Amino acid sequence: MKTGTGVLLALMMLLEYFIWGSWYVTMGTYMGEHLQSTGVQIGAAYSALAIATMISPFFIGMIADRFFAAQRIMGCLHLIGAALLFLATRISDNTAFYWVILAYSLVYMPTIALSNSVAFYQMTDPGKQFPWIRVFGTLGWIAAGLLISRLGIEKSASTFHMAAAVSGLLGLISFILPNTPPKGKSTDVTASKALGTEAFVLFKDKPYLIFFIAAILVCIPLSFYYGFANPFLNELGVKNAAGKMTMGQMSEAIFILAIPFLFNRIGVKKMLLMGMTAWILRYICFAYGNAESGMWMLYAGIILHGICYDFFFVTGYMYTEKKAGPKIKNAAQGLFTFATYGLGMFIGTWFSGFIVDKYKTPDDQHNWNGIWFVPAYIAIGVLIYFILFFREKKEIKQAV
Repeated sequence: MKTGTGVLLALMMLLEYFIWGSWYVTMGTYMGEHLQSTGVQIGAAYSALAIATMISPFFIGMIADRFFAAQRIMGCLHLIGAALLFLATRISDNTAFYWVILAYSLVYMPTIALSNSVAFYQMTDPGKQFPWIRVFGTLGWIAAGLLISRLGIEKSASTFHMAAAVSGLLGLISFILPNTPPKGKSTDVTASKALGTEAFVLFKDKPYLIFFIAAILVCIPLSFYYGFANPFLNELGVKNAAGKMTMGQMSEAIFILAIPFLFNRIGVKKMLLMGMTAWILRYICFAYGNAESGMWMLYAGIILHGICYDFFFVTGYMYTEKKAGPKIKNAAQGLFTFATYGLGMFIGTWFSGFIVDKYKTPDDQHNWNGIWFVPAYIAIGVLIYFILFFREKKEIKQAV
């Protein structure tokens, strides 16, 4: 891969995730401040991305990959997305805001797969080259959070304006990215293949089925963090909360380096158990932390994101690939994403919204101690279930 191509791909990844990090982290805070949204309404807005995650594989597999050059359709989607992000800031009604965010999510989520397609098509050795390109996505998310804090715009519509501006920029840049031609109409793609149903055969393998159910369930606690960590920190009076939350992504970038080593050294079960234990510790830290003497607990809860995410989801993707084998690994990864970031997050975002409203106090504040113990208890339940039923050998054998 040429140096110039690598630079363009790194810029693409940086901007792709800068956009997501600009509006997603602080949306709950924005909705509470400007739309006086309830917990359920905030949860519903976050569920839009889960819905888009479930739908986007059909768009990518059945339309985009077959008929359009990936970089061109990505450019069009980002330009449409820029307009929708700006439109979101002109709305004062929660229902209308939800539909705009849903429309934007349906436009944005396919661009993640498209950006990966553009990158992989240019690479001579994806196994070695892709991680170095993908890390710029994490840097983009971190940069967005730090810039929001630096500019002091966390509670304002400017976060959406910033995301819209960068979306427009990436839309234009996409048209000069290296060409990634369509695979053609002859590609044998059906709705079931786009969903990844070929990987259903993995459910005959009991350890994988146990893991798959646990992965869906653990997305419920995950939804509490994504949707309500920023409003929680702001309600406690933590300054520059969005900037401080980037420590979670920094932690994620560090811990991911240890995964290949630990995966073979201690085995998948211990890694997944460490990830689930981290979920419990995170929410206990949030339950008892405060913006004064307990600030260290809030920092700990944020930094634990690296272990929570990497040791469960990244390890889960690696475990899925090992179980599936080369023939159906793409279908298996697609099914895993559909089940976790689609179905699991959809359930979790709605459930977390109901819980947050249940613990609202008469003075328009929240009993966060009570709120955070709910995902902690769910994580404990998933952990016990996993310990009791998951039986996987250290040497993972292909299931099919």
